Amino acid sequence: MRSPRTPAWSVAAAVLAAGLVAFVVLAATRVPWQPVPGGMPPVPPADTVFTPHQLDAAEEFSGWARLWSRTGLVLSLVAACVLGFTPVGRRLIARLRGPWWLRATLGVVTLTVVGSLVTLPTSVLVRHRQRQVGLSHQDWAGYAVDRALGVAVAAVGTSLAIVVLLACARRWRRAWPAVAGGLLAVLVLLGSFVYPLLVEPLFNDFRSLPAGPLRTEVLRLAAQEEVRVDDVLVADASRRTTTLNAYVSGFGDTRRVVLYDNLVEEVPTSETVAVVAHELAHARYDDVLTGSLLGGSGALVGIGLLGVLLERRRGEGAPGPADPSGVPRLLALFALASVVALPVQNTVSRQLEIRADVTALETTKDTGAFVALQRELALSSLQDPTPASWSQFWFGTHPTVLQRIAIAEEFGAR
Repeated sequence: MRSPRTPAWSVAAAVLAAGLVAFVVLAATRVPWQPVPGGMPPVPPADTVFTPHQLDAAEEFSGWARLWSRTGLVLSLVAACVLGFTPVGRRLIARLRGPWWLRATLGVVTLTVVGSLVTLPTSVLVRHRQRQVGLSHQDWAGYAVDRALGVAVAAVGTSLAIVVLLACARRWRRAWPAVAGGLLAVLVLLGSFVYPLLVEPLFNDFRSLPAGPLRTEVLRLAAQEEVRVDDVLVADASRRTTTLNAYVSGFGDTRRVVLYDNLVEEVPTSETVAVVAHELAHARYDDVLTGSLLGGSGALVGIGLLGVLLERRRGEGAPGPADPSGVPRLLALFALASVVALPVQNTVSRQLEIRADVTALETTKDTGAFVALQRELALSSLQDPTPASWSQFWFGTHPTVLQRIAIAEEFGAR
């Protein structure tokens, strides 16, 4: 007598549980939950760091930008839900012709373009204001090219994920949540590896930091921190923004530290070194790998939850997980999940950033340069030094400028 086969929703529940356990274990072991010895110090009053004019300018711009950015977010969610949870999206997919994978891909591309058009007015308003206050000198043609490239990258990445998901559901009727979850987790890791090589060059031109005192100091810091860096690059970011920034991307043979050209050209070397020390700390602790592993376990959680929701509704007239007509619903669920997951994602990000700040201070032992750098970064981006607590919790990827200065001052006092 044949034993009963495990239903797909049970497999999905197991994948969900495995993803949650993996995420918790990774978060507990790889994320520094107390990166500042003794806990976070109290922040200094904003008016002791910035002038009244600087505070007014930052708060005015930040409030305006938040209004339109979050309006765009709401509009994108509304559009996704209308297309995903009403017959509108299914009718749109029904008009497409071709094999299932082509219809799924065309559906993703169409819905991605629709979503971009819905948020275009608010995006244009934000960019117009950035140009008014001098945060960007990019012309509208360049803006259009960058936005089109962003839509294309999103469509390609999303199409790949959706096709993999549907292919697994079509091939493995019961085990698809496990197979799809594993494959998408691998794709997250692979994406972190190839992103610096395939995607970043679409938006910026890069050149190696030329020989000189700054490159020498960067290489010395890397050797001191025992960090293997493939290269130190300068990005031509000034054609798009006046904001000063740097970042580390990739891991293994694609790891590189990237400096904005205006950071190299406009900021004193001591402050640039503080940025580099921060980025090398990310490389030292493999923070990109940590984010990728957490993203992979998050993919397991998402696919497991998706499988439970879809499989428990089989027979109620809703499209099955293998049906291309269900693509709008999948995208709507992904959009909602991404917003719900922001507090977890950004809480982890802030902890990693704080540890990198502490490590940079320990490496350079130059509190003055670090504080001056944080002021310069905040002023160059008109960053609000005192965002609302709920806003910082939900949307803040980095500690506030006052928190970072407080950490530096506490370090200097010790």
